[in-house]
This record gives sequence, structure tokens and C-alpha cells, in this order.
Amino acid sequence: MTQFLMDNRLHSVIDLPADTTVLQFLRRDAGRCGTKEGCASGDCGACTVVLAQVDGEKLHYQTVNACLTFVSALHGKQLITVEDLKHRGELHHVQQAMVDNHASQCGFCTPGFVMSLFALEKQRQTFEREQAQQALSGNLCRCTGYRPIMDAAQQLCEQPETDQFDRAEQQTVQRLKSIETAQIPKNIAALAAHYLANPDARLVAGGTDLALDVTQRYQRLPELISLSAIPELQQVSLAETELLIGAAAPISRCMPLIQQEFPDFGQLLARFASQQIRNQGTFGGNIANASPIGDGTPVLLALGATLVLRRGEVQRHLPLEQFFLGYKKTALQPGEFIEQIRIPRTADSARHLRVYKVSKRLEDDISAVCAALQIEVQQGVVVHARVAFGGMAEIAKRAAHCEAGLLGQPWQLATIERAAQALELDFSPLSDFRASREYRMQVAKNLLRRCHIELTSPETLMRVTHYV
Repeated sequence: MTQFLMDNRLHSVIDLPADTTVLQFLRRDAGRCGTKEGCASGDCGACTVVLAQVDGEKLHYQTVNACLTFVSALHGKQLITVEDLKHRGELHHVQQAMVDNHASQCGFCTPGFVMSLFALEKQRQTFEREQAQQALSGNLCRCTGYRPIMDAAQQLCEQPETDQFDRAEQQTVQRLKSIETAQIPKNIAALAAHYLANPDARLVAGGTDLALDVTQRYQRLPELISLSAIPELQQVSLAETELLIGAAAPISRCMPLIQQEFPDFGQLLARFASQQIRNQGTFGGNIANASPIGDGTPVLLALGATLVLRRGEVQRHLPLEQFFLGYKKTALQPGEFIEQIRIPRTADSARHLRVYKVSKRLEDDISAVCAALQIEVQQGVVVHARVAFGGMAEIAKRAAHCEAGLLGQPWQLATIERAAQALELDFSPLSDFRASREYRMQVAKNLLRRCHIELTSPETLMRVTHYV
């Protein structure tokens, strides 16, 4: 049974299939059609809703894509849709800001924008343009234009108002705390035992990729095991020598520590899908999915990450590069799951990480090529090189011949050119609708050259975000 708050009422859902999405529930079962159905893949933001969950004695508001969120993810949370905003016959001030700034034309995308702005206002005390852009990066509009929508965002952040949700916050917190989680595993041991007994079930954390099996491939997922109530899988922390990431920790929760430890990785994550996806998607899912174009895995490979795997009571540690066996094939055994990702911290300031994503859009897009290079140069000689690519093979993997061409060699153009040519021994990319094999190979070589320029001439502005 899934229990959640909506429209200030406790809803108990019993008979819905496990793979029912929130969008299906809202439009088909609850009769709430303000949440729009657009792409069914988390790209357009028309289906954006807000989930409020308890954080201490306060509520934390975040946007999610209703089309990629299973109803089971609502358990213990408050679901807020565009219908909930109007109060006592008056528009919510977020909706009024859209009106005041002429920020809607055809209106199809408007409910999604309104919900993203609602969450932005709840999280921000001042207006910062970059933060507002991030909050809206997962919402697409084809007729209004974004300037008036950004004007509405600025108005809301600079002139915040108290609303019915603020006034009822403490009551809502207590009501959410009273909801039991009896049917959901509450710790690692319970999860391990249940999954070992039911190895054909599908684990769901954020579900941002798994849900595509339902919305795009029309498959059925009769048995799901939720990871949402297991604190150990949600933790992100710094140890003396490692950054520790729980497999079910949302990307947005990981970003502050990653930005602190690995700034280039943090910049990549700002382009990782959209805010709605980052609020749900996880590194555990990104890895277990074994996609050749997953943006997280090339960076983790370059950083030398290790996975902590669990099967029943047995735990093992496996270097990430040994995890991928082939296209969509992994080293996971039946009933085994990823418990934690461990990333070595870089103590030596001479070791540099550079991450590059090449895609048709700056944000909310899938990479044609993603490159991650960790390089250390001592006295003009390369003493450490880990180079990994996504989008260049059937799996994300390291470029062994390229690395060999760099190690022990002078950090100069001649070395870079030899290493670039060695990429042809490491990869034989495919052509698809994102890029041709020739383009991918040329881009990969150019990114290696770009890394050399950035490290030897840091005053040269190489990234569009540095000067636009």
C-alpha cells in the first residue's frame, strides 16, 4: 500500500499495478489533467510536479517528472500539482507572476513551468540567475520565449510570499511522519534478504531510466522493490581518502560534495539531464543501467572508482572498470545489487581532472561523446593518466592505448598527437542519429588536444560557459 498526501488529504493506493506512473495516476485515476503528457521521457517538463518530504522538522520541496515517477515513490510524501496552488478562489502568487510577466502563450507547458517556479521559490531566498536557469532547464517552451519566464522567476525570488503550504508546514510534517513504511525495506539487511529471495524483481531508486521501459517500450514491470526508505543507500560523505556515495542517493544530493572535491565533475553534473531528473536519478542506477552513453560512468572510471556490491550477507568490492562486461551486461550476480560507490580523493594538487560533454544542447541532452581525463605531470613528464570515454563503444571504458601513449612521455604536442592516434586502437565507434563514427572519433581526439591546451594555457578560454 502506498500512502501520501494530496489536496490536504491522505490517499491510500492499494490496487494499482506496481509500474503505474504518477502521470497515469493523476490523469487517469485522479482526474487531474493540469499535469500535461508531453514526451513521456523526462525531456520536456510538461508533467512536472512537486514532492514535499520531511527533512528534520521542515519540508523540502523538489520537482520531479510525473511521467518517470512510479506511484510507489510517493509513499510518505506530499504530492503537489498545479491544481493545488489556487487558494480560496485566487491564483497562487507563482501563477500570478506568470500572468504579470506575460510568460505564457499557448499554455501547454505552463503548468510544468509553474511547478518548477514554485519549487524554486521554496528553496531560494534571493534571485540568482544561474540557479533559476538550472531550476527551469528541464522545462521546454516553444512559443513564449524564456525571458518573460525568467522575469517571473526573478519577481518570485525577490518578492517571496507566504502561502497555504507554509502556514500548514508543521501540521504536514507531523502527518507525513505518521505514515508507516511497513511494506518497504528499511535497511540494507532487509533489502538484501528480500532481493536474494526475489532476484527477478526490479530495484527502483529514482526510476528515471527504468520507467522508460514502461513509457517508451511499453513493457510491464510486475514486481518492484523500492530503495527509498533505506538510509544507508541515501548517504553521501567524505572519508579521509574517499568520497562515499550511497547507490540510491539522488544526483542533486551528491553535487555539493562532488563540486567541492572535483569541480569539473560538478560542472558536468550541472548538465546531467535536468533538475527534475537529478532530483531522482542516482549513480547506482546510472551504473547498473550499463548504458554506453551514461555521463557519470566515464568520470568515475577516470577517477578510479570502486563499487561495493552486496548479495545476501556477502559483500564484495569491485573496480568499476571490471563491472561492465558488454552492452547492457554487468558483473552483478542474481540477487546482487550496488550498495555504494567509493571515489578516491585527490590529495596531490598536481593531479588534474578534466571532463567534457559534447551534445547538441548545452543542458538536458544526451552526450554524443563524454570524455574524462585525470592527468598528473611532474617536471614536464606525464606520471599518471586515466582516460575514459562514453559514447565511443558498447560500454563506457578506459582508453588503454591512449593512456600508454601518455605515461612516461613529455607533456607536449607530439605526445598528445601520438596518444590521439592511439584512440583508433581503443575504440571503433558506431554511427547513430546523434553522431557519425567519424565525428565521434575526431571529437575524441580533439578533446585530448583540448585538455592539453587547458592545462598548459589556463588563460585561454576554451569553454563556451566561460565567456557567454
